[in-house]
Amino acid sequence: MTKVAVLGAAGRMGRTACEAIKADADLELATVVDPAAVGESICHTTVSSRIAGLAETGVAVAVDFTHHQAALGNLRWLAEHKVHAVVGTTGFSAAELEEIGSWFDPPAQPNCIIAPNFAISAVLMMRFAELAAPHFASAEIIELHHQHKIDAPSGTALATLHRMEQASQDWHADPTTQETLPGARGGVGEHGVRVHSVRAEGLIAHQEVILGGPGQSLRIQQDSYDRQSFMPGMLLAVKRVAQTPGLTIGLDSLLGV
Repeated sequence: MTKVAVLGAAGRMGRTACEAIKADADLELATVVDPAAVGESICHTTVSSRIAGLAETGVAVAVDFTHHQAALGNLRWLAEHKVHAVVGTTGFSAAELEEIGSWFDPPAQPNCIIAPNFAISAVLMMRFAELAAPHFASAEIIELHHQHKIDAPSGTALATLHRMEQASQDWHADPTTQETLPGARGGVGEHGVRVHSVRAEGLIAHQEVILGGPGQSLRIQQDSYDRQSFMPGMLLAVKRVAQTPGLTIGLDSLLGV
């Protein structure tokens, strides 16, 4: 049975992850860490304050649902102490990902999987958008999240943008000549694909990719209505990270897409 720790356990995603790990017959929830909830009990496990406590627990995999800056420190510690990492935190820059990759450099180090989105439907949505990109001249991405999400665009939207613009750099120029309300046309990628972020109470995580061509359009939409949608992908990553060398971004290779 694989011993697992959850970092950022008191947050919404952290608590849901604890419940999913606790319910899985192949995994043991050994440690939960969250400085904001020290002494609380989550899934009958007392919350500790410091990641250093993992050293005595025999934890093989740590799941990180903290925030950007905390995750960087956590990942360095996990690499140094030979603990595999599964990360749902977003907002890492290209330079930071390169640095993280050096910490988890095979074969001497443990492994790390960073997923912009653990929902399998979201992984497929990104892949479908990438496949469609070369066949259309216009594209825009609309991502919608709950009111507590602090980064924009989302990691999923940025990953989708990157993959689409890698698949095609031939996009029509924006026809807008007058933006009456600044920012109305959203952010823009290197090759012209626009990204729009919505934050509203009642949402969880949603994304639509709209592609247009002469006389036609294609809409690819993904919706997570509950945080349970992320758990099958998270559990897959936890179970496969030990056999996935180095740093892996996304679940694509685990799903074979």
